Amino acid sequence: MTCNCVDAPVPPLFGVQTLFAAQHTSESCGANGLPLTPNSITILGNAQKLKTLNHPNLVSHLDFIRKQHGRIILVSQYFNRSLWTESKNFSLLIPLEKVLSWTHKVLSALTYLNNNGLVHRFLTPQYILLDEEDNVKLFNYGIYYMTNSGKNITFPIGKLKYTAPEVLVLDRASNKSGPKTDSWSLGIIVLELLLGAQLWPTLKLSQIIRKILSLTHCTDVVMRLAREMGRLTIYQSLPTELKDFLSKCICMDATKRMCPKELYDHKIFSLYEYSKILSNKCYSCKHPLRQMKLNQVYYLWKLAGGDVEWALKKKGLLRNESSILLLPRLIILEGTLYGNTRNQSCLLDLQIIELSLDLLVNRLQHLKITDYDPLIDQIKECDDTTDKLPLVIREKDTEYQFHRIVLFDRLLSSFPFKLDKLITEAKKDIPPYFRGEIWACLLNVCGDTENTYLSIDKETAGVTDRQIEVDIPRCHQYNDLLSSSVAHKKLKRVLKAWLVSHPEYVYWQGLDSLCAPFVYLNFCKEHVAYACLTAFVKKYLNDVFLRDNSAVIREYLIKLFHLIAFHDPQLANHLDDKGFIPDLFAIPWFLTMFSHVFPMHKIFHLWDKLLLGDSSYPLFVGLSILTQLRSTLLNSGFNECILLFSDLPEVDIEKCVFESSKFSDVTPRSITFRKHEFRTETREHDPCLIYEILQNEFSPRISVYDLQELKKSSHKFLVVDSRAQECYIEKSIPGSLNIPVKEEDFADENFDLEPSPELSALVNNRGSVLIVVDNDNELNKVNKFCRFLVKKEYPKVCSLHGGIEVLETFNILVPAILF
Repeated sequence: MTCNCVDAPVPPLFGVQTLFAAQHTSESCGANGLPLTPNSITILGNAQKLKTLNHPNLVSHLDFIRKQHGRIILVSQYFNRSLWTESKNFSLLIPLEKVLSWTHKVLSALTYLNNNGLVHRFLTPQYILLDEEDNVKLFNYGIYYMTNSGKNITFPIGKLKYTAPEVLVLDRASNKSGPKTDSWSLGIIVLELLLGAQLWPTLKLSQIIRKILSLTHCTDVVMRLAREMGRLTIYQSLPTELKDFLSKCICMDATKRMCPKELYDHKIFSLYEYSKILSNKCYSCKHPLRQMKLNQVYYLWKLAGGDVEWALKKKGLLRNESSILLLPRLIILEGTLYGNTRNQSCLLDLQIIELSLDLLVNRLQHLKITDYDPLIDQIKECDDTTDKLPLVIREKDTEYQFHRIVLFDRLLSSFPFKLDKLITEAKKDIPPYFRGEIWACLLNVCGDTENTYLSIDKETAGVTDRQIEVDIPRCHQYNDLLSSSVAHKKLKRVLKAWLVSHPEYVYWQGLDSLCAPFVYLNFCKEHVAYACLTAFVKKYLNDVFLRDNSAVIREYLIKLFHLIAFHDPQLANHLDDKGFIPDLFAIPWFLTMFSHVFPMHKIFHLWDKLLLGDSSYPLFVGLSILTQLRSTLLNSGFNECILLFSDLPEVDIEKCVFESSKFSDVTPRSITFRKHEFRTETREHDPCLIYEILQNEFSPRISVYDLQELKKSSHKFLVVDSRAQECYIEKSIPGSLNIPVKEEDFADENFDLEPSPELSALVNNRGSVLIVVDNDNELNKVNKFCRFLVKKEYPKVCSLHGGIEVLETFNILVPAILF
């Protein structure tokens, strides 16, 4: 039994390769008039599927990195043992049972690839790896798929002597290799293993091509190859079933050649007890890092300072050449280049660089074995110093992220039973590694989302298809992954699925930006992206995508202005004087939940908090953005404000998130209550008002429920009763302040309150929540009194919804005691 030990060595677990994508010809635009997508971006988009493949006989793909000049860096699981090293360059005879065991596992992996629409096309002994326990792991199986069957690169895929004959004679642009291509490659490898010799080890490429093509006229290809290897006698001594297996692999007629799935069921595997061969079990101590998921280890390795590019530079695979040496000698009018030197780096380099994990091991060396496998309730809490660091620093701290990954790995595996704990931890911060999964949990995405998504018709043409196709190529195209054609197709499918499943809604520009973060985080799980988008729109954008959404949008905008007046009366007065209303700048904010305003990395941090808030939280985000721009706005006229928002200045997103949370915590819920927001129930005295009423009010309303909550809480508040004194004495709110005013008083622009003990009390309570109350039929007077107080720059001014009458229902009113 293998034990875990933090002092055990950690061998390299990852291997790195690099290749170059082909450059486009002189044409810079496609048929639609848009710039051609670089082949390197196309490769990057295709490659994401490889991360989803999971089979015991395949290495795991971990990362694909796009660099300048079309370079693609591939990071995957790697082992330094292969069939090539085990056979000592095919100078030894390997037991038949062992060869059959390896072969059957390779066929199992190839069948899995074929079922997922992939062909290896690069099958060689060097790329059939063996782990510590002698398990077969196919390597390099994704290059043919990710390069669009080799069309996006300038070099051939595969090692010539293991390549099927039809690959050499058919046009690769119009003829894709099928599963039977790998059967030929595997047959040659098995033949070399069985005979203990290499095929054509000293021949040049041109000679090998002639040899392969000469097999066309041969009746028994396998015997011919065995003779050329000098091992005819050994071949003839092989069992008949094994010869039949080889002939079904190494068959010139591709139509008669068996595919991997058929070979997997060949009778040779039932005749020999190869499955009883004991694997080389490793009983030495293992570092607990090796028990973590590979992609988690790789993520932590990068945080610890691991640099893939530096590893390539050290081995000479990443060489920079002077730009002037790459210039062509002649460029004709059509754009064709002549005389540019061919760069050797544009060819495929088969060298694989192992990545040392020493940096990560040293960074985590002081951790205990229990830190790697703790109980949820015993997971180490973050110390105060780390918890107070800025979010961007916490996201780069290796040890901090290690503990967060361990914690959330457990919480996500126990969802939804530990949802409360997950929400509590997510309020601290969300680790980037798990962001997509955590968002799905916060949006309560569960159930059979995949079958639901598959059942939706996403292919039938619709009236919005043209607009979607125009918008998507402009959606977050600075992001390499989202700019790929694969991402464009995914975005379109998810958007169409949402529109089809919500016939009451229509496509509005901006919906693509709203969908993009979910597609990016769930790139290979479209059904999850669709489910997240559905839940997100329902919670934060209910009815926003109706054909006539004017009432919903206007309500959002007027509520934002009420919130400005509530928290920052000076700014509200200035914007009102200049006529700069939220309608002029905030519509894209709420239509796309800021995803059209900020780049993707800022959206992630913003939505981390947004998803933890209720449907009113976007209003506080808008307020916090205005707070950052406050000094500029106060010193700007109407035209300057327009220019300011036409090119929004840099916004500190961490400060924005912090301030929005602070505003949300100190704002009564009914202040931001909207008629069109999604809710399960509406209480009788909630301020559910139409826009026509809201637009005539400068300050928001508060409900009697929030008034009761304020009385129970530690928040300071003061009720200002504007009724006549005799009415106030008869019945009033305990602790309230009576400042009797008349509606006609506010007709005088120079009106002010007379000095009095009540006025002194009002001034002393500046900063508290000021709730103006009066009879329900005195609504105009209440609105004017609130506007008067806001002009005097009193913050947190609001009125009681329902008037003094609503308090009678709750038995709050008592006879008053005057100052």
